[in-house]
Amino acid sequence: MQVAVRGTGPALVMIHGWAMHGGVFEPLAVRLQDHFSLHLVDLPGHGHSRDSLVPLTLDAMAKAISAQTPPAPWLGWSLGGLLALHAAQNFPATVRGLVMLAASPRFVRSTDWPQGMDDAVFAGFARDLGNDYRAAIDRFLMLEAQGSEHLREEIRLLRAIVFAQGEPTPGALARGLALLRESDLRNELPRLPMPSLWLAGRRDRLVAPAAMQAAAALAPAARSLEIAGAGHAPFLTHAEPVAQAIIDFCQGLPA
Repeated sequence: MQVAVRGTGPALVMIHGWAMHGGVFEPLAVRLQDHFSLHLVDLPGHGHSRDSLVPLTLDAMAKAISAQTPPAPWLGWSLGGLLALHAAQNFPATVRGLVMLAASPRFVRSTDWPQGMDDAVFAGFARDLGNDYRAAIDRFLMLEAQGSEHLREEIRLLRAIVFAQGEPTPGALARGLALLRESDLRNELPRLPMPSLWLAGRRDRLVAPAAMQAAAALAPAARSLEIAGAGHAPFLTHAEPVAQAIIDFCQGLPA
């Protein structure tokens, strides 16, 4: 797996979301690189890890990233948040702190998790992948940008970034979408052994702020914060407050 390293200071691992790559964090990385040694991950089948043989499962990816990075706080956006949370729950010696950025322990709605998205939305994307995966990705980008006060800018940025490091493989897209639909990591939240920060976009239509607040309420040493006016990718349109929240959180972690 490709892990690009830039910046100076203590390590910070950053994991992107569905269909993207580590380059999506560029506006945030620029603001963090003077504070951290950033380890920007490209997940298997994405970006410069397009030909990686690491299975696209939470456990295999967490082990592979742990083997390539020093113990550090992990930041995960969207799908990347599921992976970071799984690593925090199962490999606590690797994850010193956890930043969940527009990410939830369960993305799909259920009777005991009304804050999630209707599964029909994810089922529709799964069907579309088999017909025209570029169109399916574009629809997902539209959903990610919905609600943002800078909707047009966010869509433009996401569209410019998504294929900037090559196209993700169709298989990786399908497996990533299955992880979003099927994963449920809520049960281990009360035993999360490290501090966590749950950063939500107040206008996010994919991961509701209420879902992140509910998840943070289950975890010890957790703090939730909303970025006003932001959608599902707050680090693109509100990079400054997101960066400052991450810096403040990491500075407060135990040595």
